[in-house]
Amino acid sequence: MRIVIAEDSVVLRDGLVELLTRRGHEVAASVSDGDALREAVAEHRPDVVVVDVRMPPTHTDEGLRAAIALRAEHPGLGVLVFSQYVETRYAAELLSARSEGVGYLLKDRVADVRDFVDALTRIAAGETVLDPEVVTRLLRASARSSTVETLTARERDVLALMAEGRSNAAIARELSLSGGSVEKHVTNIFAKLGLPPSEDDHRRVLAVLRYLRS
Repeated sequence: MRIVIAEDSVVLRDGLVELLTRRGHEVAASVSDGDALREAVAEHRPDVVVVDVRMPPTHTDEGLRAAIALRAEHPGLGVLVFSQYVETRYAAELLSARSEGVGYLLKDRVADVRDFVDALTRIAAGETVLDPEVVTRLLRASARSSTVETLTARERDVLALMAEGRSNAAIARELSLSGGSVEKHVTNIFAKLGLPPSEDDHRRVLAVLRYLRS
């Protein structure tokens, strides 16, 4: 992969560069702020960027806002938000625009370098990778609409696991359900959220986004 890193901590930035290059990936640029990130992406055309949420000058949400802008400017670009903070407003906007090739991981919850590199590879390939804690925070920050309120507690459990990218088989194991029960819950979720079968849309992603935005 060709990667651009945006991280204002010099120690962490250099550490990311070293661990990725050691594993055969090309780090085309490593920068410390949102403006430099956008310039580096325009110059190097990476497969994926790793971006912190809080960067100069205000250390609030510059990184996440830069990531949203980059997704609009470079539709095929993968974006991994890698931070110790969950910024719910812009995170929901980043996901709702187009969920393919997006990830959000929390620094203090990544215990294995292999998991981090695997997540980055999946995002570059167009998958969505979300830390469960990020999903939980987004769900808590979202007001439930009348359609979402029709979901049962178990259906919400299933939908939350869908938001983490779990398969039906993985959801069944997590909730101690049969595969058939999970399929029934997923079918009910689609029906209650008004998501009929379609060749053009990914209903699992649409269901998660409907839940987050409602």
